[in-house]
Amino acid sequence: MRPARHVLTRSASVPAGLLAASVLVVGAALPARSAAPPPTQAPQAASSADTELSETTRLQDRRALVVGDRAYQMGDESGLYPATGWHIRGEMGGFWTQPIKTLDGVWFALGSRWLGDDAAATKYTSGHGYQRIDYASIDGVQVERTDFVPDGLRSSLVGLTLRGTGADKTVRLRMDAHSELMPSYPWGWTTPNAGQTNLQDTGSYATDGTLRFRERGRADLPNVAEHDYAAVVGSLMRPVAHALGPNHRGPQDPAVVCPGDGPAPPRCDDSSFGRGTGGALEYDVRVGSRPVTVWFAVSGSDDGPTAALGDYRRAIAAPEKLLEAKMSDRRGIASKTVVDLPGDRLLQSSVEWSKQNLADSVQEAHNMQLRDVNEGRDYPAPVGTQRSARWYGAGFPDYPWMFATDGEYTAFAAVAAGQFEPAKAHLRGLRDISEIVNARSGKVVHEVMPTGDVYFGSNQSAGNTDETVKFPSAVALLWRWTGDDRFRDELYPFAVRNLQYVYRELDDDGDGWPEGLGNVERSGMGVEKLDSTVYLARGLRDLADLAASKGDNTIRAWATGKADDIETRFEAQWWYGGDANGYADSIDSPTDPANDNTRIFQRHWIGVTPMEVELVRPAGPASPLASAEHGQTALQQRERNCYTGEFGLFHTGSGPTSDPAGNPGPSCDSVVSAVRAERSIFSLNTAIMAVAEGNFGRLANDQQGKYTTGNARIQLDPSVWETPGAMPEIAPSPDFIANIERPFYDRSMMLQAWGAYGVLWPVVHQYLGVSPDLGRDQVSVVPQIPAGQSSVAGKNIALGKESADVAASRSGNVLRTDVTLKAQGLRLTLGAVLPAGAQVDNVTLNGESASYTTVQTARGTELHVTTLQSGSLQLKVTLH
Repeated sequence: MRPARHVLTRSASVPAGLLAASVLVVGAALPARSAAPPPTQAPQAASSADTELSETTRLQDRRALVVGDRAYQMGDESGLYPATGWHIRGEMGGFWTQPIKTLDGVWFALGSRWLGDDAAATKYTSGHGYQRIDYASIDGVQVERTDFVPDGLRSSLVGLTLRGTGADKTVRLRMDAHSELMPSYPWGWTTPNAGQTNLQDTGSYATDGTLRFRERGRADLPNVAEHDYAAVVGSLMRPVAHALGPNHRGPQDPAVVCPGDGPAPPRCDDSSFGRGTGGALEYDVRVGSRPVTVWFAVSGSDDGPTAALGDYRRAIAAPEKLLEAKMSDRRGIASKTVVDLPGDRLLQSSVEWSKQNLADSVQEAHNMQLRDVNEGRDYPAPVGTQRSARWYGAGFPDYPWMFATDGEYTAFAAVAAGQFEPAKAHLRGLRDISEIVNARSGKVVHEVMPTGDVYFGSNQSAGNTDETVKFPSAVALLWRWTGDDRFRDELYPFAVRNLQYVYRELDDDGDGWPEGLGNVERSGMGVEKLDSTVYLARGLRDLADLAASKGDNTIRAWATGKADDIETRFEAQWWYGGDANGYADSIDSPTDPANDNTRIFQRHWIGVTPMEVELVRPAGPASPLASAEHGQTALQQRERNCYTGEFGLFHTGSGPTSDPAGNPGPSCDSVVSAVRAERSIFSLNTAIMAVAEGNFGRLANDQQGKYTTGNARIQLDPSVWETPGAMPEIAPSPDFIANIERPFYDRSMMLQAWGAYGVLWPVVHQYLGVSPDLGRDQVSVVPQIPAGQSSVAGKNIALGKESADVAASRSGNVLRTDVTLKAQGLRLTLGAVLPAGAQVDNVTLNGESASYTTVQTARGTELHVTTLQSGSLQLKVTLH
């Protein structure tokens, strides 16, 4: 049974409190004065409403995040900034502009009472592109804080809206700011480490009323370059007082420090890597019954103070216009892939928030100095420069940088949401950086810092085989959804080298199964991994498809032959058999190399990948790699409680408790393994299981519904979430204590992009059945309505530069598929997945009898009608 639906509150276009708030006069710095400038006209609310989610409990224990493509900030939901994150322990929160951190935080007080501490936060609200915090009344003054990050600027904006409840009076407003100018790499444990390269910040007060911070110079270490980092903080109001000094952390205690490693207090306020300084600005603000808003901007640059000051002035000049622009952009994102799921409103809401989560993940950096740091062991001279890169950050706060694996999974969610350009940019960035660092070998780098440091995935490191073989599939995916031949042609040569590299470098025994690391690396695994094999099979088919579209018959024949070989031998080699009812996780035991291709079964989540992938062949619909029989059997096994918990799929299922590892939990089979269960539930694992279930038409509540609901709940259920509306990396699990119960420096990501894969792709590609092939001017729409539901629909589903509306319904013995296709000249396959055992009585298209075919697929029997018509079309299937 599904959990109770969470009712979302809705607000007007502009966050509450700013609708009637005054706006500070824009332009040059204001003359000195003791009160706020007079109010000006606030922007009008848009006619459409933006969705909000609010939380009122344990706000100091919850992380908060607002993001723009050039900056972001993370604190807690009371408006404080505890030391956060673990890559540079305690320093991953605060204010950032890639590739540097600028501030540990900003803190505000009215009189002597600090917001979030002396004046408790009463409600935190997450909106589309902004956040809002309400505070308890302070001496008759109500305070509301709104934070957002405008796109295109290396700046964050904070607006404090004050409203008096009595006679007009002047109140003293104080802002503390503490700098921490440092790059995102080196980390706490690398060579060199963050403590060795981070220099002492300096602070100053400028005549325009701003605080300015700077870190200039270089650490005396090999290959560490001269740098000039800067930050500017202030308001258009003229301060009546200011101060400078090493602390200035509001109510937080600088003496409570997170050490670089070892034991630490449950909540820290600084880190042992810190070299920042601080300052304070005070203002007199006239407050009455009409609300007044005071805006503050935090801006930074890794290119000196002039650049930071330029962005600061652009941000502080028109904050409310920038806020409206931000929300207008987010309304545009929300307007694509608008779904109506009457039988599952929770999943419908998750689609809406997942689109915003993807937008919140986009990051950009310039002048990245590329070097292979060899998993933190080396720091050589750069081998090249990436002038600009834009990507989907994997997760906040510790992984907001470019990953291959993460981006390749996230691409499926991105196309379903119509967010094509960030996904294209991510792939271009991976290609460009890989080509330089790996000298055109074809190997895809794994992990790239915004500084340009490549932590893992160079030619000299093992890297991850799976992400190299997935790259051609990501290119093909974007090409099919956009029809962008220029993009295909740009990425195609690298995609060819990807798979040539695998066969040249990663098949020493010549058996056709790729060697090297995959998504899971645990003791006792063989050198050839299941997921790498599965994604290679898909990558070969996709490369063959790309080659065919370009007329490259040599590569088409090569890739097709390799794909045929894998598919012919796959089941015999990889199906484990017995009561395991699943595929081996790996083969070719590292302890017994003479006994080649021995199956090793350890119950890791990668066992689902043969059912997750779809192979696109020259004829017929796409189909999973797993056979129909084995796929259904393996999915049914994974639904049992030895593999699945309350919120989704375990990382590693549990086996007999008599195993050498002493596995906890129930067992589904008798296979003995030395690997202990890992009953942590990652949003990616759950997403992959959701997609796999959908590929086999298993859409019922106790099948795919377990997993789409699991990810939707950790994002939207107030009894579970940490941050309202944000899909986290790991769900509360038997082996993972919920983030809210953990120290801020020891948590998983509060927003992880790839979890959206398990929400957007099942709804758009499986429920609505949208499958474009725009590179060949064709699209297929073959919906499947989940069991127990009567209708599903989606509007403005992006197909390249055009779009389609899709609705499917089931009433009695009639199935209907309605499509409004706005693109011209496409060959449309319109259809429906028939109920098991159903017989067709009559088929009409727009009221006229239509010829049809039936095709047996892993989803079931699909009925297809092909037409060249566009506009509004209705397919009606009457069953016996």
